[in-house]
Amino acid sequence: MTPWSGGSFGTRGRCLLAPNPGLMTLDGTNTWVLQEPGASASVVVDPGPLEDGHLERLTAELGDVGLVLLTHHHFDHAEVAAELARRKGCAVRALEPGLCVDADPLVDGETVVVDGLELRVLTTPGHTADSISLVLPAEDAMLTGDMVLGRGTTVVAHPDGQLGPYFDSISRMRALAAAGEVRTLWPAHGPVLDDALGVLDFYLAHRRERLAQVEAALRELSVPVAPELAEDPALPRQVVEVVYADVDESLWGAAELSVRAQLRYLASR
Repeated sequence: MTPWSGGSFGTRGRCLLAPNPGLMTLDGTNTWVLQEPGASASVVVDPGPLEDGHLERLTAELGDVGLVLLTHHHFDHAEVAAELARRKGCAVRALEPGLCVDADPLVDGETVVVDGLELRVLTTPGHTADSISLVLPAEDAMLTGDMVLGRGTTVVAHPDGQLGPYFDSISRMRALAAAGEVRTLWPAHGPVLDDALGVLDFYLAHRRERLAQVEAALRELSVPVAPELAEDPALPRQVVEVVYADVDESLWGAAELSVRAQLRYLASR
């Protein structure tokens, strides 16, 4: 598999890959630099972690930064946001008020305008409660944060992430793709995806398939679906060992987070 290294996309997007590859981050965090053609100021989305000089690279390579945006609070996206904003003399905005610097939190449906560049905010909880996506209408693109990855599928990071909101969010994202407003997905990890509708259809089908596999595993383990289902501390790992038997065990920890979210969803349903 060819490693992802970022690059330029459309006339407004540039991806600077952070040097933090790993099981959860794939090739690293995609720091997106967005700028209207001919403008002087850019928007930086997910400036990433304090890792091997990434902050110094952003400071040196980027000129005028008008705003820093965060798709969610995880440190591999947000760790250097406040310091980059301080160095560039701009604000930080996110859905979570505690992440904001010199600015108000983002609002669903809001259009953010920086030096002619327009981004529309779409709240997309699921991976985390504060996850957002950003629609870039001029490029028919959507920055998905960790809600959609460039390879594989994302984790519903229980207890912050929840499956019910995840289904709703992916469906909202899919509706934009079905309407032709979004054609490409620019994720926070892994390569750009050209078939937005196909990818989002796959995400919904995959998660529903996994949910059915979890229900089958519960039957195999003779565990009834009941409200107390989500409170058994040992059950998620037992389910992972059944459902994810064909997956490398190094990924079981992440799988367990999603299974916990699935068990809570089944218990509440």
